[in-house]
Amino acid sequence: MMTPFHAAQAERQVVDDAGTRVQVPNHVERIADAWYAHHSLLMTLGAGDKIIATVNHPQDHPWMFLIQPSLNKALSVRGVTFNSETLLVDKTDVVFTAKGNADVSGYRQAQLPTLEMAFDDFSSMKHSLLTTAEVLGTPEAEQRAVLYNQYLDQHIAEIQAKTRKLTAAQRPKVLHIVSLHPLKVDGSGTLIDTWIRLAGGTNAAGEVKGNMKEVSPEQVLVWKPDVIIIGAGAGTLAHSDYAQLFQSLPAVQQHKVWQNPAGVFPWDRYGTEAALQIQWAAQKLHPELFPDLNIVSATQDFYRRFFGYSLTAEQAQRILAALPPAKKR
Repeated sequence: MMTPFHAAQAERQVVDDAGTRVQVPNHVERIADAWYAHHSLLMTLGAGDKIIATVNHPQDHPWMFLIQPSLNKALSVRGVTFNSETLLVDKTDVVFTAKGNADVSGYRQAQLPTLEMAFDDFSSMKHSLLTTAEVLGTPEAEQRAVLYNQYLDQHIAEIQAKTRKLTAAQRPKVLHIVSLHPLKVDGSGTLIDTWIRLAGGTNAAGEVKGNMKEVSPEQVLVWKPDVIIIGAGAGTLAHSDYAQLFQSLPAVQQHKVWQNPAGVFPWDRYGTEAALQIQWAAQKLHPELFPDLNIVSATQDFYRRFFGYSLTAEQAQRILAALPPAKKR
């Protein structure tokens, strides 16, 4: 049974990424988003200002809150659980969660239209963006989803045209570390594995399945990565417990330990800035193949085009260095 508020508005059905048919209001204006990365999809679709409840925080994602300042006024929770009664009082139109979120059944029992979202490669990310646009139900959202997907496809094709010819010997072994304490890496079957391979590398942790998998430092020594990319917020290898132990690794010897850029969301993870990540990673791994790419300009263009925000060159450089916005003087 639906609440009178939602019963009066529920006019459409959308199939979420878990395959569930969800009845959503014809006009979606108030959104609770319980998946950290999904905020970037809503912002890309021009709907960031519709988020009235968030699991993100300015200290964790300062660029997100700078570029979408309305988030500073949203209900903010620690963890990924909202109080259903609070969402009902706030007249929430829809709830987005990551697939498998344990609170989904509770939200649905409270008659809150709830959609589970998920993607682990570019194809499923494009589908998830189109599904989100369908939930929003506006021509603008649909158009922005199509434009983003075209942008992503174009850059995938341009990069693939150059990296597909690389031999196995020309593809460096790339280890993506998401956490140094404890030591966690991203393996196969992930978006991270997808962009590593597209950019012309091989995943040093390819034998591991899934995201954020804990491994031993001894295993890293066995893998002998040529490149190490460290996720935003993980700290630096030089200040970790493994600084001495990893000195013998080719990546350390060749000074190829890099911090991953982080903007609205960490580029390496599950947000729309993955379209910038593939350009950054391809040029870092194979600068000779991409001599004309100006990643600072590409970053500025992307943020203007998809987030409606004009970055200065200095701001773009800070994002590329995984630094927060500069403090106002």
